[in-house]
Amino acid sequence: MILTLKGLPNPRQAEFFCSTARHTAYGGARGGGKSWAMRRKMVLLALSYPEINILILRRTLPELRENHVIPLLKELKDVAKYNATERVFRFPNGSRIKLGYCDGANDIYQYQGQEYDVIGMEEATHFTEEQMQFLTTCNRTTRMDFSPRMYYTCNPGNIGHEWVKRLFIDRQFEHGESPDDYTFIPARVWDNDVLLKADPDYVKQLEKLPEELRRAHLDGDWDVHAGQYFREFSRQKHVVAPFDIPSWWKKFRSIDWGYNDPCAVLWHAVDSDGRVFTYRELYVREMRADVVAKKIVELSGNENISYTVSSPDMWQKRGAILKSEGGFEGECIAEMFMHGGVALTPADNSRVAGWQRVRSFLADAPDGKPYWQCFDVCSNLIRTLPALIYDRNNREDCADGNDHAPESLRYALMSRPMKSIMPVYKKKVYDPLATDEKYTNRFMEF
Repeated sequence: MILTLKGLPNPRQAEFFCSTARHTAYGGARGGGKSWAMRRKMVLLALSYPEINILILRRTLPELRENHVIPLLKELKDVAKYNATERVFRFPNGSRIKLGYCDGANDIYQYQGQEYDVIGMEEATHFTEEQMQFLTTCNRTTRMDFSPRMYYTCNPGNIGHEWVKRLFIDRQFEHGESPDDYTFIPARVWDNDVLLKADPDYVKQLEKLPEELRRAHLDGDWDVHAGQYFREFSRQKHVVAPFDIPSWWKKFRSIDWGYNDPCAVLWHAVDSDGRVFTYRELYVREMRADVVAKKIVELSGNENISYTVSSPDMWQKRGAILKSEGGFEGECIAEMFMHGGVALTPADNSRVAGWQRVRSFLADAPDGKPYWQCFDVCSNLIRTLPALIYDRNNREDCADGNDHAPESLRYALMSRPMKSIMPVYKKKVYDPLATDEKYTNRFMEF
């Protein structure tokens, strides 16, 4: 039966086939043969382990049909039976491969309560981190001869770029994540001999791309990616080592509130030239408002904080914390912060104008240094700001996702005046001592 599955893997694909890590990602650049490797890996598992339950996911149904349903119908002819209604291939040994998609944010919940020994996420960067985390709850087994696994194929870019890069490239792990569980297998077009022989000009097409796209698609560079919203961001220019902030510099804070989502608190200082330095961050999940306020006060110490801007939704009446838990029943979150010693001011929540303000601060000042810089201890802001991508429905905005620290930065910079000198068109000036009109250049500073 296995002999009917034509094709041999290249060395990188073979490495992918052999991986038994809890989480294995394969990819990086375009043309690495990722979809073929994902299909073949799942088929080999189905043939090797009787009654194994496998799920393959793409983000949309058309992608699923083109990349997996149609090829598998050809590859598994006389090997497995396909049920089109359920989108399931059933093998004679009782194994099954389920094909699914998650087009909308809530489509993920159709898999709630289901159990899969293996889950394959094709183009994993098209999925949000929340979708990935939910799927891990479905990746379980009662078998004694097999440990649950998840396999990912991916390219730089899109909404899931940040979490894939964090786990598999930067290997920055959070609580509950073990480094031994994560393996990344890089793949580039030069690894795919079949493609190079069939279409030798494909590499030339990738080489002709603009530099940022070429680095992402040809070289598999995860520091740049397609759709990146802030391509101006540079670790070399915008990230600096901590230094002692002069006591006379103005200091302020910004907050993007979240409970299930992260709560991102940033501390900022302004020098005499108006340059803003973000020097501290607090990035927490599932922490009550009164506890967050207490931590902010502790971290601020004896610093003279001029003001704190925060997301306007903190003034909505939610009554989230009961008096029995130490909170103040019926109050909004902003009031809870105030009782905790952190007085708040509603931020300007204009998204497009706000992101443009961030872009302006990323630009270079006349001295060659950017108007905004960040201490290297602010790891979550440094990680998520360059990962923002364009909204596919509004190119002036960035897509929602893991943008909590950038949102906090946007609130902060919208609270600051942006120094600039703009030329104004020549204006007529009346001089009663002159025989004719004089003209002069006028400049306005704001």
